[in-house]
Amino acid sequence: QVQLVESGGGLVQAGGSLRLSCAVSGRTFPSFLMGWFRQAPGKEREFVASINRSGRSTDYADSVKDRFTISRDNAKNTVYLQMNSLKPEDTAVYSCAASRYNTRYDYWGQGTQVTVSS
Repeated sequence: QVQLVESGGGLVQAGGSLRLSCAVSGRTFPSFLMGWFRQAPGKEREFVASINRSGRSTDYADSVKDRFTISRDNAKNTVYLQMNSLKPEDTAVYSCAASRYNTRYDYWGQGTQVTVSS
């Protein structure tokens, strides 16, 4: 059974930074494409960033490009999302997800709340 547990969310002022972590159980972490998504109140869930299995290739939503950085540590079964220059519109529940075959995300975490005050 694969489980994803996010941590690192909280309340921060605009312009501040947070680092989210997502710990993945099981030995199969290096085989997953990993992604971060977010959902703000009353809005659809949206893609934030993804990272391939080796960590050498990343992808970002335009809204977070140059402010957020996704990374992974395969030895620690953990994926990170460093968020800088946070804006109030970044307020959302952030969830990590794992994909086995790149066609869809198969496993999801419960999410962690990020609130950015103006």
